[in-house]
Amino acid sequence: MKTLVIEALTKAAFAPFGDVIELEGARQVPINLGTTIRYHDLAKVDVTDEGGRALVNLFRGQPRVLPFEVKMLERHPLGSQAFVPLNDKPYLVVVAPAGQLDPRLMRAFVTSGWQGVNYAKGVWHHPLIALGEVSDFIVVDRGGEGLNLNEQDLAESYWLTEDAVNAVAV
Repeated sequence: MKTLVIEALTKAAFAPFGDVIELEGARQVPINLGTTIRYHDLAKVDVTDEGGRALVNLFRGQPRVLPFEVKMLERHPLGSQAFVPLNDKPYLVVVAPAGQLDPRLMRAFVTSGWQGVNYAKGVWHHPLIALGEVSDFIVVDRGGEGLNLNEQDLAESYWLTEDAVNAVAV
């Protein structure tokens, strides 16, 4: 059984795939007469290719059971896709670099709960992998004409295991 090593999600580790959306290190701007803090410019939304526009959605992810079989990845060649969790439950992220899919370059991350991710345009990723309970996410992605979804089955499966998740200090 091929298993994926699971890493803690950090900005540095995830940089080749997009942005980590988190408050730590973000520029803070007081607004609304000082009653609100704006955490400014948390992700690079990139959705305008071929006349695209930003969509704001809510995704409700059903929890996945570990061990979990990764047998396909998808990508959005015309725009980025951001996931912002609405609870503090960790979830898993599986990615591979943009370009021709090479499963040997796949990486897996576990979030600390409140961290979001913004997949850069063309980055291969697994659909949402919620853990533990039903989890809601605000998702910002691309709307408009053009083919913005490619899916590819893997020649062999990779597994995400509870032991691998537990080995990561989040």
